[in-house]
Amino acid sequence: MTAPDAATAYDFTFWLTAGGIVALLVISAFFSGSETALTAASRPSLRARADRGDRGAGAALEITEDSERLIGSLLLGNNVVNISAAALATALFTRHFGDSGVALATLVMTTLVLIFSEVLPKTYAITLPEVVAARVARPVRLLTRLLAPIVSLVRLLVRGILWLFGVRTDPEKQVFRIREEIAGALSLGQSEGTVAKEDRDRLLGALDLGNRTVEEVMRHRSQVEMIDAEASPDAILTSVLASPHTRLPLYKGERENVVGVIHAKDLLRAVEKVVRGEDGNLASVRELDVLKIAMKPYFVPETTPLDEQMREFLKRRTHFALVVDEYGDLRGLVTLEDILEEIVGEITDEFDIARESPLKRTETGDFLVDGTMTIRDINRAMDWQLPDDEANTVAGLVIHEAQMIPTEGQVFSFHGFRFEVVTRKENRIAKLKIRPL
Repeated sequence: MTAPDAATAYDFTFWLTAGGIVALLVISAFFSGSETALTAASRPSLRARADRGDRGAGAALEITEDSERLIGSLLLGNNVVNISAAALATALFTRHFGDSGVALATLVMTTLVLIFSEVLPKTYAITLPEVVAARVARPVRLLTRLLAPIVSLVRLLVRGILWLFGVRTDPEKQVFRIREEIAGALSLGQSEGTVAKEDRDRLLGALDLGNRTVEEVMRHRSQVEMIDAEASPDAILTSVLASPHTRLPLYKGERENVVGVIHAKDLLRAVEKVVRGEDGNLASVRELDVLKIAMKPYFVPETTPLDEQMREFLKRRTHFALVVDEYGDLRGLVTLEDILEEIVGEITDEFDIARESPLKRTETGDFLVDGTMTIRDINRAMDWQLPDDEANTVAGLVIHEAQMIPTEGQVFSFHGFRFEVVTRKENRIAKLKIRPL
């Protein structure tokens, strides 16, 4: 095949075809940039823009709800445009350069598509994702509605093929997971130095409340300070005044049998009423009926999520609950302060007894840890990633992994750490040495 002469080389057909190729490349750039912007744009940022009256941001939020349909429409449009542009270029170059025009058209179109329809628009879109997403959202929304029947057919075909290979897809599954997006952004910001570790821990702690249960933060019953309701009133008064806590459970007979909760203020008001009465004196305190002063105990299941329990505390206008298991047996107690500490860290006041730090670094580089220290606390303090799925405390993790109660001096290695049992009291691991491997 010979090349055409100069008279017919640049006729109307040539310019029409060349113009068509340029237009298709521009449309391809629009599709590529739109795909990048709409998938990279932050939904919280789009929501903030929409709340300020940006209709484009509102449209972007709407179409990104169904990400599979969005991506399918953009990919369908982009592929049709690119294939059409390549076909026109092949016809144009073949007409002018004969058989060698196919290779030349491939080379030229690959270069043009790569630079002007892929890299350039995607770089611009990733630089200003929310701005670009708001601008392209409305035409893309129209496109997705026009192509909806074809995209639905393609989705059905794709799911059928995946089903043949044992892959099950969930049509309702959201690609944009807000919690994971926030957590990832906070961790990335902390690693880059733009977010302080304390700020990251507080925000992640608030996000995690729905995934953690009362059992994970409660004070175990062996550590709960309780008062015998059958003790003399003056002995009870002495115990309440000596305690750093304002609320104390009352039990009868055995500690499992909790019959009430005494508040220090309620007890002091009752004492004042007795002492300042007509026949009142200090000896009258012995006649107090503590059970009449005590509040009814509030029991909660150990599986209650922390965010739900916090709402219950606020609703009931109380912040003290006794935790029971599925059989109704007492497991411990939880307070509103325990839940807040999951967000802000340890809270102390002037009445709290100064305690030795549960985590110390030794001269050898090991960390001396109390067995009762929670895995969450040590992860938070040291920025470690010890798993807390099977156990709440460090001692519990060692026992779970060892499948036994270790003796003093035993050493284990798992999850990238070396654990040495330093002290054991009866069946409880009291102290451990931990070293990252």
